[in-house]
Amino acid sequence: MPLDPALAARIVAAMDAGFDRQLAFTADLVRFASTRGREHTCQDFVLAEMTRRGWATERFAMEPEALARHPGGSPVTAEHSDAPIVVGIHRPRDETGRTLILQSHVDVVPAGPRELWSRDPFAPHVEGDWFYGRGGADMKAGHAAMFAVFDALAACGLQPAATVTVQSVVEEESTGNGALQCHLRGYKADAVLIPEPEDEKIIRANTGVVWFRVEVAGLPVHVSEAGNGQNAIEAIHGVIRALRELEARWNARKGEFPHFEDVDHPINLNIGMIEGGDWASSVPAWCAIDCRIAIYPGERPETMTRAIEDAVSAAARGDRFLANNPPRVSFTGFTTEGYVLEPGSEAEAVLARAHETATGEKLRDLVTPGYLDTRVYALYDRIPALCYGPISENIHGFDERFSIASMRRVTRAMALFVAEWCGTEPLSA
Repeated sequence: MPLDPALAARIVAAMDAGFDRQLAFTADLVRFASTRGREHTCQDFVLAEMTRRGWATERFAMEPEALARHPGGSPVTAEHSDAPIVVGIHRPRDETGRTLILQSHVDVVPAGPRELWSRDPFAPHVEGDWFYGRGGADMKAGHAAMFAVFDALAACGLQPAATVTVQSVVEEESTGNGALQCHLRGYKADAVLIPEPEDEKIIRANTGVVWFRVEVAGLPVHVSEAGNGQNAIEAIHGVIRALRELEARWNARKGEFPHFEDVDHPINLNIGMIEGGDWASSVPAWCAIDCRIAIYPGERPETMTRAIEDAVSAAARGDRFLANNPPRVSFTGFTTEGYVLEPGSEAEAVLARAHETATGEKLRDLVTPGYLDTRVYALYDRIPALCYGPISENIHGFDERFSIASMRRVTRAMALFVAEWCGTEPLSA
């Protein structure tokens, strides 16, 4: 049943009173330059915070073999992070409420050239309503909010009356294997809430993602005889054109997929990296591109991997040299499905009530053409998978930032959601 208004007011007041500490905790997280493979010290910090709150904790590594066996696993390549996953478990005295998983990731994307940021990307700072720093929006603000929820309840002399599993994962930005490893580890709940920055909306549907690499060979000769060689860098442009045609064909099908009919461009191909050649005066003997493309919910990644291979093969057949020296395609990261959050769950209804109390507005939904870890719980646990978080700008770009006022509203809603979904009981000694 809906939360008592007097209790809701107490929780909101307690959350507001501790909000400065929450922002300071967010700043502490942002100072860790926790790019892929460098998340270890940040996870140490998170584990210490879990321990300080008296939660049962576990720290564990990825299991490549188990991930490879699972249909939702992505390739574990040499670039895959070996940082641990850390989990804290709050257990009540009496399990009277509904159980919950709260999850955030600490891995962040590279900052790019320092000179294109207004300030050091890992030196968080505030200007007006905006909090700046790489990974602050995506998603260390949400990470800090998970802890702030418990702090607000504790300030009211309360704790959740159900088991709450707080998961801090890695590899969200590259494979999704961190969340899947938690699933394989056996953590289960009646619902999951992941506070990604989603403009104070709930995600209704999101795409799956495939990462891949295409390597093209050339024939090196001295530049004075360039016409007798094969320029691999120039040849790869034909491959990119074929991939763009594949992207266009998939976007033309958006009307077949519920929730994506009105999305302007749901299937986005990104040519994310390119490298090639060895010497300015030699026709390049090699070139490689690393790419990302989306897939609609309900489509298996294998459908897209075959389509990519077919597109590259078709491009090669149209090139005399590549027809005899076929490009090599490999899959290097995400090979994940998308999902749809079907409306009507009680968990969504509870979040909608919490959001309206916290913001004065009705909860709206959002369709996103990007990856989210909620896919693990929607597809494999078949539980309500709620993704909801603050207003933000420049995610994965320069001067990444989130709205402080929005984060305050979202944390209020999260605290109210936990109080109603899990119930409350007096704080343990």
